[in-house]
Amino acid sequence: MTAPVIGTAAAAAAERYVDLHMHSTASDGALPPEEVIAAAKAAGLTVVALTDHDTVAGVPAARTAGEQLGVRVVTGVELSAMFGDEEIHLLGLHLERLDVIERELETFRGQRVSRAEQMVTKLNALGVPVTMDAVLGEAAGGAVGRPHVARAVIGGGWARDNREAFDRFLGNGRPAYVGKPRLEVEDAVRIVHDAGGIAVYAHPGGLGRRERVEALAKAGLDGLEVRHPSHSAEDITRLGALVDFFGMVPSGGSDWHGAAEGPRTIGGMRVPYEFLTRQEARVAEVRSAAGAP
Repeated sequence: MTAPVIGTAAAAAAERYVDLHMHSTASDGALPPEEVIAAAKAAGLTVVALTDHDTVAGVPAARTAGEQLGVRVVTGVELSAMFGDEEIHLLGLHLERLDVIERELETFRGQRVSRAEQMVTKLNALGVPVTMDAVLGEAAGGAVGRPHVARAVIGGGWARDNREAFDRFLGNGRPAYVGKPRLEVEDAVRIVHDAGGIAVYAHPGGLGRRERVEALAKAGLDGLEVRHPSHSAEDITRLGALVDFFGMVPSGGSDWHGAAEGPRTIGGMRVPYEFLTRQEARVAEVRSAAGAP
């Protein structure tokens, strides 16, 4: 059973829901940042976070659109980090010093391009003549990732859809798979804190158990994404309890990439404004501890 979704923009506005997890063409979303914000406005949202993978390049355009449309834009990013032998995703939210995080992210983006090049080489060896130019064309100037390689494969007619591209070639353990460069979770948290933001464990779902959350809290994690389309009602209850037990903050969002229907539509999660208020208090604590003015 998935978390409840709202049915109308009017309901979202009346209840002051927010959406703190979404993507634009700056990474692997379907719409440019300004159109993401326009969609947020149409969905009745007043506060959203743009959380593209390994980049904050979409933030200036999103902010400009937000100022014009009356939508507050929380500056964010989504990072892939290693926790032991497992990869987890972290959301950096309420980032303040974009120059600081941009220096770190530039290295990650270069590693993403190198990884895509290795995947293209493996695909070519398998008889799939996809080119790096096609992959970069799919990325359209954004941070390059496996979804862009998959789209290039599909566009060339070597796979019917995303599922087949991953099942045959690009999924973990498949012949064209290339692992990501390793970023330790402690380093990811540090990067976010150095930029004046807070670090949130994205879509932990059933893996968000007490022992894991406790270890991540010791690594400096600030919060958990309690509400996400992949979470069951049981997940939401358990994660909310863990947030309170460990003195963390809750977050939530649609993880929107541009879908027009289904559970991952913009504003589709009932994320209360109270989550944002609690995050802002945590941000003040993080910045005070760092000696920020």
